[in-house]
Amino acid sequence: MAHAHAHVHTHGGHSTGLHDDHGHHHGDASGWRYALAILLNLGVVAVQFVMGLSLGSSALLADAGHNASDVLGLVLAGWAAWLMTRAGSPRRTYGFGKAGVLAALVNSLLLVFACGALVFEAVGRLMTPEIEAPPGGMVMLIAGIAVVLNLFSGWLLMGGHPDDVNRRAAVVHLFADAGVSVGVMVAGALILWTGARWIDPVASLLIVAVILVSTWKILVQSLDMAMDAAPSGIDVVAVKQWLSERSGVEAVHDLHIWPISATETALTAHLVVPADRADGLIEQVSGGLKSRFGIAHTTIQIERSDCDQCGEQTI
Repeated sequence: MAHAHAHVHTHGGHSTGLHDDHGHHHGDASGWRYALAILLNLGVVAVQFVMGLSLGSSALLADAGHNASDVLGLVLAGWAAWLMTRAGSPRRTYGFGKAGVLAALVNSLLLVFACGALVFEAVGRLMTPEIEAPPGGMVMLIAGIAVVLNLFSGWLLMGGHPDDVNRRAAVVHLFADAGVSVGVMVAGALILWTGARWIDPVASLLIVAVILVSTWKILVQSLDMAMDAAPSGIDVVAVKQWLSERSGVEAVHDLHIWPISATETALTAHLVVPADRADGLIEQVSGGLKSRFGIAHTTIQIERSDCDQCGEQTI
């Protein structure tokens, strides 16, 4: 059976002849917020590294290394937020929206590698019994400063779009840093109380487990988005079922749903309908997809099921 094809691209429910310029994405935190968070965390790294060396605290040194990896992560997140504000081009028709996804992926991988470094350091300390415990009071003080600065940096970057995986990765990094530093404070208090040398490395191992759990979801989500998998918040089966239930739609095929940025989703689909039921269907479907599923970038192809000798028509 021959089909008549009507290709209609919609953005926010309005039909156009071509894909709209998708270079209008906006980073959820302004550049100065990222810059301030980076400077604060550089200060944390410097203080923890110097004091960790002078006090002989593996926990402080490991926390400094972890914070250093997050400074790089924040640089990547800020760079991605800036890229997402740039306009698209004839070659990059969707703009730089995926920069946020790639930054979140690299960010998560950095945190996993940092956890590996923490484990290596902690195990090394446990297997070296001649190393004395660091002074617990100073460890608590330095870790407390890191907690305050990390929480403040995370607060700076909070807000904006709730599904922006790039921003969420940066915030999770900062709060994970604060969690690490809280663990170091607890370890310092226990060392101050008991004088046991094993407390410092064991606390590091426990903190690593917490960090891995908190970052795993973002790692998997950002990897899926980089592979153009449907966003986790969208049920593809439900979308197809909803499309098939529209008045006049006889079949739905070639349905694809993928993220074009950390916050925006695109959809393409072929709908088989009789000629007398096609009028107004595009507007109804595109509007429904946006309001019901949050999918604003839609490309719908209409295939006429009642035409044997129809040519192809592009709208």
